[in-house]
Parts: sequence; C-alpha cells; structure tokens
Amino acid sequence: MNAIDSAAAAPPRYFAATITIGILFFIFGFVTWLNGPLITYVKLAFDLNDVNAFLVPMAFYLSYFFLALPASWILARTGMKRGMALGLFVMAVGAALFGQFATLRIYPGALTGLFVIGAGLALLQTAANPYISILGPIGSAAQRIAFMGICNKFAGIVAPILLGLFVLRDIGGFADKVAAASGADKQALLDEFAAKVHTPYMLMAGLLALLGVWILRSVLPEIDARTANADAGGGNADRGSVFAYPHLWLGVLCLFVYVGVEVMAGDAIGTYGQGFHLPLDETKFFTAFTLAAMLIGYVAGLILIPRFVSQQTYLAFSAVLALVFSAAAYVTHDYVSVGFVAALGFANAMMWPAIFPLAIRGLGRYTELGSAFLIMGIAGGAVIPQLFAHLKTPENFQFVFCAIMLPCYLYILYYARHGYRARIR
Repeated sequence: MNAIDSAAAAPPRYFAATITIGILFFIFGFVTWLNGPLITYVKLAFDLNDVNAFLVPMAFYLSYFFLALPASWILARTGMKRGMALGLFVMAVGAALFGQFATLRIYPGALTGLFVIGAGLALLQTAANPYISILGPIGSAAQRIAFMGICNKFAGIVAPILLGLFVLRDIGGFADKVAAASGADKQALLDEFAAKVHTPYMLMAGLLALLGVWILRSVLPEIDARTANADAGGGNADRGSVFAYPHLWLGVLCLFVYVGVEVMAGDAIGTYGQGFHLPLDETKFFTAFTLAAMLIGYVAGLILIPRFVSQQTYLAFSAVLALVFSAAAYVTHDYVSVGFVAALGFANAMMWPAIFPLAIRGLGRYTELGSAFLIMGIAGGAVIPQLFAHLKTPENFQFVFCAIMLPCYLYILYYARHGYRARIR
C-alpha cells in the first residue's frame, strides 16, 4: 500500500493532516502579505523613495531563489515533517531580527530579517506544497491547494488590516507631521513610528517557534514524495535527470511570472493607488481588497475543480480574465482602476494551485528537487515589482503596470494551453 492509499484508508488522519497543513498555509499568508503595507511602513520609517521601499519584497522573495535548493537537500535528510518545523523556527528568528532592526531604524538589518523569514518560508513551502499535492490524487491537487489558498488568503486579508490598525493608524496625519518637522524633532517622530513594529514582530516570533514545536508533535504522516508521485504522469518513466522534464522548466518560468504579477496586484496596489493621489489612510488597506478577491477565487476553484473543469482549463480561463482586468485597469482611473487591480486577485487565485501540480506531475524521485526549482521561481516576486518601481513615473505608472502584466499573463495562458504538455513525447 503506497502513501496515497494509506491516507485514503485513514480518513480521520487524512483530515487532521489537511487541517494542519491548512494552518501552515495561514502562516504563509499572514507573513507574506504583510509585505504590501510594510512597503508603506519602511518608506516613512526609513525616509525612502519607492525604489528603496520596494527592496522589502525583493529581499523577501529573493530568499526563495537562493534557499529553495538547499531546502530540498535539508528535507532529504529531515523528512517533510521535521523540515516544516525547522522552517517555522527559522521564520521565528527572522521575525525577531526584523522587529529589532526596524525599531533601531537600521534598514539593511531589517531587510536581513525579511530575508531570513523568506528563508524559513522557502523550507516550509518546499515541503508543504508537494506534500499537499500528493496527499491525494494528483488530478484533484488543485482542489486541495485551493483549500490551502483559502487559509492563505484569509490570513492575507487579516494581516494588512491588523498592521494598518496597530502600526499604520492615522499614517496620513503622521506623514504630514513628519513633513512639517525637521532635525531632531523629525528623527524623534520617525523613531517613535519605527518602534511600533517591535512588539507585534516579537509576538510573531514567539508564536512561530511554538508552532514549530506543535508540528513536531503533530499527527502529520510522513509521505515519500518519490513513491507517491512516481506514476502520476501516465507515460512519464524515470528519465535519469530532472533536466529531462521540459514541463517542469516551463512551469518554473510560469511560476516566476505568476508570483511577480501576484505581488504586483497584492503588494504594489497601495503604491499604484498613491499614483492617483489617493489618501495613505485608504491605500494602506488596498492589499486586503486584492486578497479578498483571491479568497473568492479560491472558493470558486474549490467548487469547480475537478468536478466541472480541469485545472489546466481553469488556468487558461484565469489567464484570459487577468488580461481583461489588466487592460481595464489601464483605461480607467482612480478607484475604478484600483478596483480592477484588486480584481486581479480573483483571476490569480487558482494559478498557483494549477501550475504547481501540473509542473511536478510524473517527476517520481525528482519530485522534491523539482519542487525546489519551482519554489525558486517565487523570486519573480522580487524581480517584477522592482522592475515596476524602477520604470514607473508619476505620469506613466499605469502604462508601465499594464506593459509588465500583459506579457506575464500571456505566458501563463501559453503554459495552460500547451506548456504543461511538453512532458509528452
């Protein structure tokens, strides 16, 4: 009896494992989607321009590129369960570093903390994504990941709201005070503002460490990814090298551009809204609107896949919808344009859940390594928003946004229609 059969034969254990991984995806979402309002936070606390403020997502997402492969080697030695616990402990260290250095207003140190948080998430996601993909039939993996996405995006709605209420409260009025102050008075105001993140991030560090202990003692079964995914690809026999699976490498690029546009719609939406001179006390919550749209998209995917539509067909539909929303954002203005950017959350919702299982399908003993390469693709969240920050001006920010988004969604459409089939000779 293989790992999947065992899971199916023990529904209570399977249910408990799903709920446990769902809690981990809630943590992914909470930590990840703090980056949007953090851009606003660091811009004021450290007195930065947009390019330097966008180093927040860059530092966070680059960690996936550098640490996903080491994460796969670690998981080969620890197993998925202990590897996920280790990822939580690393995240706890990163949260403590960020809270301390941000309070001291040492920007390189704060970015280091975000990089360490991303490193822990790289380890956690390199384990959790293939784990949930192969916990049941690969054909319904998008449905299971959709449930994980609901947990993730619900956290993504909560995170910016909490940061907005407790750290960025009345940020518009505070920014006016800082602009009117100078010298020592200005520095004192900035020190006071920067210190607001200390307690929340220290509490987060403690909670992450406790969750790591809980995972170690949890009912999560160990799954051998190499065995569970060996026959999932139909005619895909072991080809002797991970480089012999073209659908994987096209999928890595697909995840790269997908995460880039996801971060643009989620983290950059506040900056996008500020381009229309919308109030800071409103733009600080815009990330939550995108995540609410994503949550609705995940619910739709959970209902529709695979009962009514295949994951690859839904991926193609999502890409077309995103192309329409991106174009609509360009030809409209103010709150309507921001609304179309937020609506991209709905279109984006089922892209990761569809791309990931399509890309790892049939990798067999290369599943963990292939997963690591896919996690490296998350670096798109570092590169693409930074490209936006460099190219945009107050006059052309809508055009730059659209010019970046459209080619990315066109490639996702290609992968949904043809790229995922590249494994078939």
